Amino acid sequence: MLQKSLSKKLLTNVLSVYFLLTFVVTCGQVVAEYVNTKDYIRNELTMLQKTFSRSLTRAIWELNTKQTVTTAEGLLAIPMIEGIIVRDDSGEIISQLGRSLDIHELYSQQLVQEEAIIEDTPSGLFGYTFPLIFEFSGRATQVGDVTLFSSRDVVFSRIMISIYFLIGNAMIKTTFLIILFLIAFRRLLTEPLTDLTDQIEEIELDDIDGKKIDIGTTERNELKVMEEAFNKLIDKVSGYRKQLNQTQKELIISNEKLDQHNLQLEQEVARKTSNLSQAMMDLQQQKYELEKQKLTLTEEVDLRSQTEQELLTKQKELERYVDELNMAQERLVGSEKMAALGGLVAGITHDINTPVGIGVTATSFLQERLNKLEAAYTQKTLSPKALEEFINEAKQSTSLLTTNLDRASELVASFKQIAVDQASEAVRKINFKEYLSEVVRSLHPKIKKTKHTIDIDCPDDLILNLPAGAISQIFTNLIMNSLIHGFDGIDKGAIDISITDDHDDVKIVYKDNGRGVSSGQLEKLFDPFFTTKRDQGGSGLGTHITLNLVKQTLNGDIEVSSEEGEGLTYFIRFPKNMQAPMGIFS
Repeated sequence: MLQKSLSKKLLTNVLSVYFLLTFVVTCGQVVAEYVNTKDYIRNELTMLQKTFSRSLTRAIWELNTKQTVTTAEGLLAIPMIEGIIVRDDSGEIISQLGRSLDIHELYSQQLVQEEAIIEDTPSGLFGYTFPLIFEFSGRATQVGDVTLFSSRDVVFSRIMISIYFLIGNAMIKTTFLIILFLIAFRRLLTEPLTDLTDQIEEIELDDIDGKKIDIGTTERNELKVMEEAFNKLIDKVSGYRKQLNQTQKELIISNEKLDQHNLQLEQEVARKTSNLSQAMMDLQQQKYELEKQKLTLTEEVDLRSQTEQELLTKQKELERYVDELNMAQERLVGSEKMAALGGLVAGITHDINTPVGIGVTATSFLQERLNKLEAAYTQKTLSPKALEEFINEAKQSTSLLTTNLDRASELVASFKQIAVDQASEAVRKINFKEYLSEVVRSLHPKIKKTKHTIDIDCPDDLILNLPAGAISQIFTNLIMNSLIHGFDGIDKGAIDISITDDHDDVKIVYKDNGRGVSSGQLEKLFDPFFTTKRDQGGSGLGTHITLNLVKQTLNGDIEVSSEEGEGLTYFIRFPKNMQAPMGIFS
């Protein structure tokens, strides 16, 4: 028994949304009708100025108070006028009729100098005030002012019929929609689902051969697909039951064959057991002879065992020392890599912040201008000039956004490739000049703070197939060594990188015009932990890692020459193509 009908739940949800939407739309139409009617009444008040201002002005100028009061009463007789106040040139009230506000609180004793709208008040009154100007002998003199009042009651009385019409229209449409949905849901969903459920419940699992369900429709809808899928399921179950019966018969035949094989196996085991007994007797005789030889060899074995045990102890100690050294070496190399990658991340983050910040500013400006344009369009005050200004500003903003986002994208792509390569030893094809330019670009946050320059001379079409991460680490270490050590105390340094294609090899000459090193320091340059900046956090692993990357990872050679005050030069050579990466350390 269904606890809750799916069709009823769906119908309830649909009608609830429709009721809510109808209510909101009706309320919006009522509010719009109110605003339009109120604006119309205000326009009518403005029109009354043109009709009665001349007669009121002449009556006040001629001090004809009776005519002024009569004119005010005539205005009050107009249905949309709730009240009227007429004042003379001294601010004194000549006539105050109907509902009105305290004129002294609105304007003190001063006359109104120009036309003005009185907005809604808590009492529901709103109005329009205008001065009375008398022109005589070419001179204009203000003789007083007039304030006309209307109220929300007047507005509601005018729109009441429209409100009744809107509500009645909404109720009629809603009633018709409910009836239509009830009929449609019952015919298309509830009755077919009930029929489908009843047919499924009547099917017996023990007798499903040839059983089918039919919902009685020819339309290719979801229920028809469900009917076909269930009928296919019944056919599959029937087929599986037939296969199961056939498999059971085959299993019985297999068990009979297995029993026959077991009987043959038992006979074979008995025969082999007899042969095995004879062999055991022969082995027992050989055992006695071996025991005699064992006694002779026992002493020699004991002596060798003692010696072997001592050697094993020494070997384990040496292996432990080697493991500890390897672990320490791997930690130092990993720390050096992560430190370099951390510096790269910090620099790239700072560089990306600038174009992203400009992009955010341009987006905020564009959003602000778009909001103003939308407001002008809504209020129907949008002019072609304003639209043209917005288009020009939008073009400038989108151009600024495109330029800076492209810059940020280039920085992220360069950093991503360099960071991935430094953490991987995978062999891949690279354009050497473009890749080296990306490495230099990733170091831009370090270089841009200085006046140092880097010049790369490399063929444009030089393609290498090797571990790109090794190339990135080698040049990162060399350039950072030049910046930190070679250009220490030098304002404007120069790095020249010359690359030539020598058949199957690549020749690289890396040269800077820095401080250089002494002959004693040059001999220790590739030694691990040798650094001249240990008090400033130098690890001494940069050149050592570079040496191992060139010789072991790239199967190449590296040499260095230098003299104090004349810079430092590296000569590097390695094959252009490699089949598989090798470890940094053997």
